[in-house]
Amino acid sequence: MRKVELLAPAGNEAALHAAVAGGADAVYLGLGSFNARRGADNFTIDTLRSACEYAHMRGVSIYVTMNTVILPGEVAEALECVRQAYRAGADGFIVQDIGLAAEITRTLPEASLHLSTQMNTHNLAGVRAAARLGAERITLARELSLPEVALLCAAAEEEGMEVEVFAHGALCVCYSGQCFMSSMIGGRSANRGMCAQACRLPYELKNAALQKELPSPGDHLLSPQDLCTVDMVPQLVEAGVASLKIEGRMKSPEYVYAVTSVYRKALDTALAACACTSGTDSVGGDLGRPSSSEVDPAITDADRDRLTDAFSRGFTTAYLDGKRGNDIMSYKRPNNRGLFLGRVDEVRDSAAFLKSDHVLAEGDVLEFWTRKGNGTLTLGPVRADKKGRYHLPLEGKTRMVKPGDRVFRVRSAEAAFEDDAREPRVPIVGTATLHIGEPLSIEFRVATEGEVLAAFLPPDVVPGADAGALPCHPERSAAGAEPKDLPNLVRAALPDELCTSLAVARRLGDAFPDGAPLGIAEGLDVEAARTRAVSFDDVAAHIDRLGNTPYQLVNLTIDMDDNVGIGFSQLHHARAEALDCLQLLILAGTIERPLPRVAAREPLPAAHPAGCRVAVTVTNPACARAAKRAGAHIIYVPALNYRRGEAVIAGQRNAAAEQAGYPKGCIPIMPVVDHEATGMSREAAVAYDVWKYVDAGKPLMAESLASLERAAEEDAVISVGAHLPVTNELSLRTVRDFGAERVWLSPELTLRQIEELSKDAPVELGVLLIGAQELMVTEHCMLMSQGPCDEDCAVCPRRKSPHYLRDRKGFEFPVVTDCFGRSHLYNSVELDVASSMPELLAAGVSSYMVDATLMNAEETAHAVGRAIRALHVAQNDGNAIAKMPNTTSGHLYRGVS
Repeated sequence: MRKVELLAPAGNEAALHAAVAGGADAVYLGLGSFNARRGADNFTIDTLRSACEYAHMRGVSIYVTMNTVILPGEVAEALECVRQAYRAGADGFIVQDIGLAAEITRTLPEASLHLSTQMNTHNLAGVRAAARLGAERITLARELSLPEVALLCAAAEEEGMEVEVFAHGALCVCYSGQCFMSSMIGGRSANRGMCAQACRLPYELKNAALQKELPSPGDHLLSPQDLCTVDMVPQLVEAGVASLKIEGRMKSPEYVYAVTSVYRKALDTALAACACTSGTDSVGGDLGRPSSSEVDPAITDADRDRLTDAFSRGFTTAYLDGKRGNDIMSYKRPNNRGLFLGRVDEVRDSAAFLKSDHVLAEGDVLEFWTRKGNGTLTLGPVRADKKGRYHLPLEGKTRMVKPGDRVFRVRSAEAAFEDDAREPRVPIVGTATLHIGEPLSIEFRVATEGEVLAAFLPPDVVPGADAGALPCHPERSAAGAEPKDLPNLVRAALPDELCTSLAVARRLGDAFPDGAPLGIAEGLDVEAARTRAVSFDDVAAHIDRLGNTPYQLVNLTIDMDDNVGIGFSQLHHARAEALDCLQLLILAGTIERPLPRVAAREPLPAAHPAGCRVAVTVTNPACARAAKRAGAHIIYVPALNYRRGEAVIAGQRNAAAEQAGYPKGCIPIMPVVDHEATGMSREAAVAYDVWKYVDAGKPLMAESLASLERAAEEDAVISVGAHLPVTNELSLRTVRDFGAERVWLSPELTLRQIEELSKDAPVELGVLLIGAQELMVTEHCMLMSQGPCDEDCAVCPRRKSPHYLRDRKGFEFPVVTDCFGRSHLYNSVELDVASSMPELLAAGVSSYMVDATLMNAEETAHAVGRAIRALHVAQNDGNAIAKMPNTTSGHLYRGVS
């Protein structure tokens, strides 16, 4: 049977136990720093060590998230964190920073490197780049359709890598790794694990030309629904996915257990169905079995209710099904809406009466949705009237409830998770030998799946099935026989606890393909009884006293002579020693791993820029010519705006700006998002190859790791844009190894950090000096909220007017949608650090960018002129020009948290 991992989140130890109890094959967790959920409880190295022992005893892998950018001054700490986590037992590392990824491959080759979804891998070049970094696994961007996933899975397999996809949980509206909104608004960087979730706040979409609010289904215009692929698991398995990932390191243990349990059931069923379809006859012909997508996935309405009860903003399959419109958004509510129970039938005597098909329990938390807001109620003793309606006492804010108001359950008391660090138990089988005159011997090994089934199920039927309907037992003729010819849906009919025991047995069996380890202990020689002989039942009862251990004895064979006399303490001692031996054998190779010595890196030659340059990014020929007249040394043009009819001035398409054409020497900027033209991608719908502007020996700007890889393959002269975060000396070195000659640094760096990076930097360094800071790139078009859209972006009238989102404080964030229908959200306040030119020069910066995306030709000329004047003044006498009013210096002086 093909192996597909179920990967669950753990924000703390209780959630770890919940994930394993729910049937996870692997768990990902974070330490105190360098992880994208720094707000979770997280783990220390000491608690990580115990977490790894707990997980490995049950055949579960532990992956440590190092999925943030690493700032200057943090490199040594980050590397030591990885080394100590590996020593403590971590099986793999989920990494965003390209420099850290490359260094893990170089210095800790035994560790498994996984590239985070923060690396924004969504095309074939991204897969090749991941292989170049030494990754074993890629977590794909969430904006891919199923055919794209299948294509990238096949490509990854050719490179010897695995593919992981998100299967359930919260969706970011922005492409992961590309969001600066939280950072620029409040200093809390999403790329540093401190996202403030500005996307879940209310906004109004406005048309700047009309100066009025546009219609929308709700106020939360950047809030997607939650991803739920429980009914797509068979298709994901068929696509070649190696790991299904559940989001939720900030979620409760109850959430983790419920969601993991349901997906365990779905995945087991899909894998069993997949095994049924993989058989061929002796000449390779198909055996005529149904495809896995035709087999009932056995996910019931009750399972879906469990997912909804756990947490839901509404569920969507989103981009996997090619959806990118309003139906994937949660415009009306950005937080948990829970399970819909029904509408209030009647209100009287300070109580609401509710008829519902769902069973309520004491302690459930209900939420009433009224016209005047929402109110919650924690249910006391459950009462019902003679009509079978639930009696819900109203008090406080719930007194405003009226008949017809909707009722949701936002917390289920029965779903509470009872944490026990010994659960789930490891199923074992034992053998005790008591022969007079020979040493007492006790042996334990991990049970097989067949032995677990034999111990806990009736011999002929699956629980809950009609008598004799589903034979579920394997042949029992040989000890340890494995389940054979089980029906596809057998596991779906088993209780969660038994499924988990089977999963533990299966994983530990897979971990020891040459045979299960045998924990053996011997005691003193067995003597004949002097008074009362020890019975078979006595021996069995005392060996089976495992209550304070993590084990569950599913089968015990006792080989003993008649008239044996032995003290029960000897049985206890030998049992404990055999179990300790078994534990050491299971954990061998994962405890206190030796760390290899780290060889020093060969230094790269420092770059020596030939003077300083002012560059400009323009999105139309008129601004390009204005910039050239104003003295810009370099003119960059997004490849998307080279296309005829795609000139954009100040956020709106304008064909008049194209009449003169772009001047010679403009350098293309490859898009941050560049899908393969396959499946349901926008590139498949819009025939436009941005790489046609790229030639060997000619310059370009790469805005993603994938573009960097492909540009190197095309032998281009490469600058790296700020959308590929370069924030430390390791990432500088890595992009240089890929062939880059100039790097436009991350906008999240401070002046002091830039100065630290510039020392002997192997590439030229540039910064954004003046212009709009892009906050988001989204697959969902933000302009869709105003009404139906046919997604024919080439003729979309909305794109001919500038739009912006207004937040609750009155700040206005410009929105620009490109020819593929992707939206780009910009900061409400323009960046201008031209007044800091003397300090930037002293810090070692040699290239300065003016981003004129939201400017007209006159504004572009003025901004370029201001940049050049600032440079000349600073170079000539060390002075600074005045700061522009109503602008921001970004993170140049305040940094990020």
